[in-house]
Amino acid sequence: MGIVLVVVVIAVTLAAAVTTGFLPASPRIDDDTRKIAAGVIFAASYLALAIGKIPGLSIDRAGVALVGACLMVASGVLPLEDATKAIDLDTITLLLGVMIVVASLRLSGFFALATAWVMRRAGRPFFLLCAVTATSGVFSAFLVNDAICLVLAPLVLDLTLRMGRDPKPYLLAVAMASNVGSTATITGNPQNIMIGSFSRVPYTHFFLTLVPVALAGLAITVALVALFHRAEFAGRGQMTAMKPHIRVNRVLVLRALLASAAMVELFFAGETPAKAAIVIGGLLLLTRRVKSERVYAEIDWSLLLMFAGLFIIVAGAQRALLTPDLVAAVGRLHLDQVAILSAVTAALSNLVSNVPAVLMMKPFVDSLPDHDTAWLTIAMASTLAGNFTILGSIANLIVVQKAAMRGVAISFWEYFRVGAPLTVITLLIGTYWMWL
Repeated sequence: MGIVLVVVVIAVTLAAAVTTGFLPASPRIDDDTRKIAAGVIFAASYLALAIGKIPGLSIDRAGVALVGACLMVASGVLPLEDATKAIDLDTITLLLGVMIVVASLRLSGFFALATAWVMRRAGRPFFLLCAVTATSGVFSAFLVNDAICLVLAPLVLDLTLRMGRDPKPYLLAVAMASNVGSTATITGNPQNIMIGSFSRVPYTHFFLTLVPVALAGLAITVALVALFHRAEFAGRGQMTAMKPHIRVNRVLVLRALLASAAMVELFFAGETPAKAAIVIGGLLLLTRRVKSERVYAEIDWSLLLMFAGLFIIVAGAQRALLTPDLVAAVGRLHLDQVAILSAVTAALSNLVSNVPAVLMMKPFVDSLPDHDTAWLTIAMASTLAGNFTILGSIANLIVVQKAAMRGVAISFWEYFRVGAPLTVITLLIGTYWMWL
């Protein structure tokens, strides 16, 4: 893994050399050097993003993306004015708006109230698994799966431990159902938000096309989790209902629910998702009951920073490296065929994570004859591929980290033995559905 640090150092050196004029001034050489710099910066950034860190340095994915973006500008690959234009503000705005809505729901106590209500009425372990899967999947479809996992994982963990159950299968259901459920809409996850912005596919069309895949995937999630954790669900005994102390502000709950419903209604009514989300989110800040600072503390600012950096990195690589010959070579892979596009997207998503994978696919979708089908296929495959391993999506890592904080360790194998077959089965179903 030390190679990542070496590559990054090379990238920094190249960027500095070009910027300070140490390299030859010939236009042809300058152009070649910038291509080399762009290639090294791009490769180093994506390698570090895939690993999640740079060995020996205290930097996260957001920091990696920011450094990569800065190097693209410093090396002359992308002028500063073009770098700022490369950032898709619709994506950033939509993410921010939805995060404010989720923060309002959480701070009001809605999620804790809803989770406790489900737990008390589930009755039996299998019904509880179904309820947790449905809750995670449905909320993730409309309110970004990463944010839902941040909220649901500690709640489900706490309540299952109180009830004397093994929390692992229920936590797996939270993570996997959040990925599967988020397939259904543009606002389900970060990569779908980007795809919605790039493709301009209407929210309703996106939903009607992919919701059958999401529903089938949720049913398969329940079946596989129950199959691989038979000891937890074999008994027929009634579970002991717990009544944890929950702080709920009913006025804020009602307000946040009405705002969420209004936002989703605007999505389906054809309003621009970014506009609907940020307007509703902004209006939710107008309250005397919750300080704005508490809402800001709930927002994943590092995710927004990572997105901004990735847009610039990809724009720089596209300008310097995307030649007609490369486009033609990728075209020979027959990405216009749903099965091939799905397989390539799924593989790439597990190599560099789903958000970078979607950005990497963007330049090649433009040349495909059916843009809408191609983007919907990429949305489906990149999202479902996130269930393959713990590292497949940020949602998985959130759940595993929240569990570890309470002393519940979910190993790579414990996740993989359920996630791998779930990924393969749901990808086959999704690919066949898109082919039809």
